[in-house]
Amino acid sequence: MTSPIGLPALEADLARQKTLLNLPPRAWMPRTDGVLDVAIIGAGLCGLVANLALSMEGISNVRLFDRAPAHLEGPWITYARMETLRTVKEAAGPAMGIPALTFRAWFEAQWGFDAWEAMHLAPRGMWMDYLIWYRKMTGADVLNDCDVTAITPEGDLFRLTTSQGTFMARRVVLATGLDALGAPRLPAVAQGLPNGKVYHSADMFDTQSLKGKRVIVVGAGASAMDNAATALEEGCARMDLLVRRPAIPVIDKFTGTGSRGMTAGYVGLPDDVKWQIMDEGDRFPVPPPKHSVERVARHPNAHLHVGAAVLAVEETAEGIRVTTPNGAIEADVAIFATGFTIDLDARPELAAFAGRYRTWGDVVGPERAATNQGLASHPYLARDFSFIEKAGGSCPSLKRLTCFAYPAVPSHGKVTSGVPSASEGARRLASGLVQSLFAEDAQIHLDRFRDYDTPDMTGEEWLPADLTPTA
Repeated sequence: MTSPIGLPALEADLARQKTLLNLPPRAWMPRTDGVLDVAIIGAGLCGLVANLALSMEGISNVRLFDRAPAHLEGPWITYARMETLRTVKEAAGPAMGIPALTFRAWFEAQWGFDAWEAMHLAPRGMWMDYLIWYRKMTGADVLNDCDVTAITPEGDLFRLTTSQGTFMARRVVLATGLDALGAPRLPAVAQGLPNGKVYHSADMFDTQSLKGKRVIVVGAGASAMDNAATALEEGCARMDLLVRRPAIPVIDKFTGTGSRGMTAGYVGLPDDVKWQIMDEGDRFPVPPPKHSVERVARHPNAHLHVGAAVLAVEETAEGIRVTTPNGAIEADVAIFATGFTIDLDARPELAAFAGRYRTWGDVVGPERAATNQGLASHPYLARDFSFIEKAGGSCPSLKRLTCFAYPAVPSHGKVTSGVPSASEGARRLASGLVQSLFAEDAQIHLDRFRDYDTPDMTGEEWLPADLTPTA
């Protein structure tokens, strides 16, 4: 049995581990007044681990911008509605190889080893508490309540127009999660209905308002199950889950074939193989966790409908009517857990780059792109996560804009889609940024090398002897 040591003791151990690893290293970037080396848009999981990875490479002039209030970044305690994380609790996640920075170390310091052994998965709210501590321990410079309204190329820099003023930066990292390049996907048949009758699963609304109501949830993934379970637990009168496929998915290909090779090696695969893997993944979508399905199924007023694509949604005097191939269902509220689109027209802050970056559709060609338009819309990213021009010379600033968010998955694999491989992705991002920034400042570093003249010795440590001829 191991007793809790408390957070102060863990934090002291963390400081020692950083000293043993010689972290952070000496800063080496040339400074320009009023210019950030890197601006990170988003201070959730990906933004925080990207910031730590950069600091471990000696890049410290970094600021994170997040439109959410402090400690509400990301989905964890806003629109996420699962009871626990889906990731195994042992995943090191964003710790970047520092043991005392892991979720496990943080947990055991407060509740001990036996409590760790007894816990199956990390509670969602507890995970947010850990990220708040992680932010503090990594010294992230976060500007909260700050909406970035425009990212505009200006010479070799970017101008960030925000709700809290204007900032200049040499590099911009988009770390804004699932909707980094678009918006929640609401089917056309569900658009235009009054607020309160139709929601997307990413909307923030008072779930207590579902009590006593007839609720429809559309989707078969984890988010659909989480919303269905929440509606039932809030006391809805009836919940109907509509799945367009003939059954709920049950095979998780990505987890089942996951390995260090897939995490670190995927980025080096030929484009054709990457496309085939992701296309196959779309045909066999990630299933909801078993415990999430059971969380819904235990309620007698929960009803599952398969082969039930939504054909129409219309407002009625009593609520809404959702039409499927199997008939219509009357309800008060519908929640669509239908994912996110990639659509720069939905992101005014990225208007300067709309239509200028290369997509996977550009790479595989129109015929193949037509077979999976969602996958084809993803950006085709370089090995450092930077965007690539659709046409050479049309938008040179794209090489200084990086996507460290969910849309990077087809190019880089699942290193930006959740907890498990966050550190792997952040190392790759930081390494790429170091290389590009160092090369961009090549003349400065050459001049530093030439001008360096601080001696290590006085020259008198060992004086030469006179050579005396021998007889």
